[in-house]
Amino acid sequence: MKNSRVRTLLLTAVFTLLGFLVMGYHPGIEDDGVYLSAVKADVLPALYPHDSDFFRLQLQATSFDRWIAWSVDISRIPIPWVELIWQLLSLFTILAAAYAVADRLFDDDFVKWAGVALLAAMLTLPVAGTALSIADQHLHPRNIATALILLAVTRIMAGKPLHAVPLLLLAVVMHPIMAGFGISFCVVLALIATEPVHAWLQSWRGSMAAAMPLGWIFERPSPTWREALQMKRYYFLFQWTWYEWLGAVGPLVLFWLLHRWARGQGKIALARFALSVVIYGVSLLAVAVMMLTPPSLVRLTPLQPMRFLHLIYVFLALMTGCLVGNYLVKTSVWRWAVFLLVTCGGMLVTQRMLFASSPHLEMPWMSPGNAWLQAFAWIRENTLRDAYFALDPQYLEAPGEDAHGFRALAERSALADAVKDTAVVTQVPRLAPIWSRQVHAADGWSHFQLADFERLKGQFAVDWALVAYPARAGLDCRWHNDSLAVCRIP
Repeated sequence: MKNSRVRTLLLTAVFTLLGFLVMGYHPGIEDDGVYLSAVKADVLPALYPHDSDFFRLQLQATSFDRWIAWSVDISRIPIPWVELIWQLLSLFTILAAAYAVADRLFDDDFVKWAGVALLAAMLTLPVAGTALSIADQHLHPRNIATALILLAVTRIMAGKPLHAVPLLLLAVVMHPIMAGFGISFCVVLALIATEPVHAWLQSWRGSMAAAMPLGWIFERPSPTWREALQMKRYYFLFQWTWYEWLGAVGPLVLFWLLHRWARGQGKIALARFALSVVIYGVSLLAVAVMMLTPPSLVRLTPLQPMRFLHLIYVFLALMTGCLVGNYLVKTSVWRWAVFLLVTCGGMLVTQRMLFASSPHLEMPWMSPGNAWLQAFAWIRENTLRDAYFALDPQYLEAPGEDAHGFRALAERSALADAVKDTAVVTQVPRLAPIWSRQVHAADGWSHFQLADFERLKGQFAVDWALVAYPARAGLDCRWHNDSLAVCRIP
């Protein structure tokens, strides 16, 4: 038994490393522009004297940043290393829990590991229409919450539902919305064997209750909040394309077919598990439609109820891998080689295309990997902590930028952007007027002259600018590379 556990841990570690190498590692990108900024502000309170509300307020409902900051304080390990360690631990736990789920549903060991292998390869699989993937290429509270939810699922499948409670509570602390989905699924899973209809109703009610504490839902939407909301098309269910709808409904059909097949084969545990996924998915899809259809409930849109699909996609990858292992790969070495080459190779190529201007693994010991990161590094090391920057509001979508957040990586305050900060504004409506004023003050950025930079300085007290090189005449530029210049505004 002990040797079996050691073997399981070692194989899980191997697939964790494989998944990490396939998905890549990009701290500071996308959502991490918010989360990493908050962590750094907790560790170094002198950072971000301006506009810190653009990351602080969104994190009021989670303890993620304080947990990571506490890890830094206790371990005395630098933030980049702590984030890397937690990322690897999160991925390891996700895969370990996935193996435990497969272990309850299948008999053959190679079948279970095929499921884990496919999940590891597909960690960056997009979840239809939600702007999510199964796991993020940086440390995200959703990664930790997913690991905790899957551990809770294993406890319920083991017949120990009380053990799931503290795990789900920890998930709530990390990511309340994703935890709400996890709780709903766990309720369905726990009750499906005897009371499927009751489980359905409980899932429905639990999902709605998770949304109620957010009092801003009932406030009248402002024009600036609506402007930020409209920039996130994936929030709107009825603006989804046909293939996004297929990605939402298709997995439910597949799990229904799996339920029917498993029941016919006498695989009771697998049949009940698949039915749990179907009931969970159908009921939360109904809730999402009800939440997102009436114009009067537009305030509910930022809760993104369609993100219930995230957990379904985790199970979809796991179950698909198990079935591939059972019917195609089996114990053949060369079939395993082809299976891993195709799945891992395909996802690796996709990730390299997404982040073509950055190293695939942006590790703590590496030098900055593109022109933007070089500029951020110079700013971090050569400007005062109270420096306040202006830069193109669309910079996150600039060629070669690869969605790296300025605040998180340059560690300096900056005016609001028109890409990532919009998501923050939809979650914290009172930031909308500030966001709109700052973003629109930088309209026409590519044509700015010295007078425009001086206007920004007078309006917002910004004293630095990150601009395209060569810079406009009159700016006091202190550094540049082939693409960018860091300049003081006179």
